[in-house]
Amino acid sequence: MRLQYRHTVCACFIGYIVQAIVNNFAPLLFLTFQSQYAITLDKIALLTGLNFGVQLLVDLLSAKFADIIGYRPCIIAAHVFSAAGLIFLTILPEILPSAYAGLCVAIVTYAIGGGLAEVLISPIMESCPGDEKAKAMSLLHSFYCWGHVGVVLVSTLFFSVFGISNWKILTIIWAIIPILNGILFAKVPIGSLIAEGEKGYGIKRLLSFRIFWIFFLLMACAGACEQAVSQWASAYAESGLGVPKAVGDLAGPLLFAAAMGGARLFYGKFGEKIDLKKFMLISGILCLCSYLIIGLSPVPFAGFLGCALCGLSVGILWPGTFSLSVRRLPGGGTAMFALLALAGDIGCSGGPTYVGMMANAFGGHLSLGILAGIIFPALLMIGMVLERRFRN
Repeated sequence: MRLQYRHTVCACFIGYIVQAIVNNFAPLLFLTFQSQYAITLDKIALLTGLNFGVQLLVDLLSAKFADIIGYRPCIIAAHVFSAAGLIFLTILPEILPSAYAGLCVAIVTYAIGGGLAEVLISPIMESCPGDEKAKAMSLLHSFYCWGHVGVVLVSTLFFSVFGISNWKILTIIWAIIPILNGILFAKVPIGSLIAEGEKGYGIKRLLSFRIFWIFFLLMACAGACEQAVSQWASAYAESGLGVPKAVGDLAGPLLFAAAMGGARLFYGKFGEKIDLKKFMLISGILCLCSYLIIGLSPVPFAGFLGCALCGLSVGILWPGTFSLSVRRLPGGGTAMFALLALAGDIGCSGGPTYVGMMANAFGGHLSLGILAGIIFPALLMIGMVLERRFRN
């Protein structure tokens, strides 16, 4: 059977599930790593920074080399690295002299895969034939959310039934998904963002456009708005709302991810009836309101409602920025997607760090730290206003 572009779309959907596995599975095992390998918590905390740091570096390098190497070899390599990193997670800590070094090598390996996938899947999806690009992009990014929810639920169920001691078995099971999807990407048709005979703008020319810097700001704010709450949702539920840890670990992040996925699914279904720019501006306003609710509410139910509202409001921001940038800079090519992914990752790492620093400055009150993060949706709305004013 000859595979068609609808199979390419399916491969892209699964690719974002793979990225969700890469980013969200290992953190579920951090306390297990601490006890099993006698690793201190400060070193465990560095593993998340290592993952996103490597992805940032890959984002930057991909802007230069992805078009030269080609989409297909790079996206297959992304899945190979993702699968290998997960498998290394079960092997290297046992055979290397330092278990921590083994974990670091494994995380660097799958972070390379995650970074490549983040840069490539969106332009591959954008290159597929079809008229409703913004709808397709929103639907694509919803699969990261469903992947996040699935990883947490399936892993929690597995550990409840078979015990946390069997985590290596589940890790290998998760590794099967990138292996199979990598094979699928080797066979599906893959188009190009740039028409035959034409050439993309390149990094230097992209950086000369004022409108590009607006999109860079929007993407950084989108990542910060999302992760400033998502990364702290569990701790906020436990310390700020006073719910049990088990409830906080599940309810906080899952409520956020499900609401974010729902927003992306909604736009993916009804996007042709909605003005994307207005939808993003309204989402920015809702995001600002959610930060106010989270930061000021003394009632647990209202706090959970604030987390859900935040997830709902940030859902369109990341894929919407991609779609707007393609409309305004149609020659941006892979370099533009790579640089915007870099901006998003800067926001994803900087947002939670800023919230943590501000919470510490306010005497450990996490709700006040999140309230200080209101600067991110405020900047995003300023960026949306500026985007309307600039014309190339």
